[in-house]
Amino acid sequence: MRSHIVWDWNGTLLHDMEAVLGASNAAFATVGVAPMTLEEYRAQYEIPIPRFYERLLGRVPSQAEWLALDDAFHVKYTELFPACRLTDGVLELLAGWAAAGRSQSLLSMYEHAKLVPAVEGFGLTGHFLRVDGRRGASGGRKAGHLALHLEALAEQVDPGRTVLIGDAADDAEAALESGIHAVLYTGGSHTREKLTGVGVPVVDSLAEAVALAERITA
Repeated sequence: MRSHIVWDWNGTLLHDMEAVLGASNAAFATVGVAPMTLEEYRAQYEIPIPRFYERLLGRVPSQAEWLALDDAFHVKYTELFPACRLTDGVLELLAGWAAAGRSQSLLSMYEHAKLVPAVEGFGLTGHFLRVDGRRGASGGRKAGHLALHLEALAEQVDPGRTVLIGDAADDAEAALESGIHAVLYTGGSHTREKLTGVGVPVVDSLAEAVALAERITA
């Protein structure tokens, strides 16, 4: 089977950190947490997201607080989304990977019903064997979603020749649980320091990530 990349969306293919920060600060305001700079956010952020909020508050958020946080985040993110752009070089990287006879898919924890039109709006849908967003409650880990994504691609994808490219430690942890490779990109939600402890390669550009994926799956 061909070499395959499973791409992450937010913070990886989509450069949306300014929108994420604005939405997060809107959420923080609902529980009295002071706004953060982007550097502070990237140093603090973790998945699952309820644990991130728990650490900021110093206690477990109540169910009402969690719902208010989640709702405020998504309302503000939707408002800020039109200003988001693709990460530099994405179109060329996707086209080049496909032109070499390799395959790719997209898995995101962004809500599926919002992800599909967003990907289509950037003209990317045709690059992917499959596009999957989150179905169900927000705030959880990617591992279970990745297992289902790979199961759906089982007849087309060899796990031994598959690399997940993402921007969060949770991406790599999900990949390792599913028996595939991972490469982490420093341009999204986590600092390099937070990514290097996971035990997978860490790179500073998506071009480096793709080149490494090619070598890993050769």
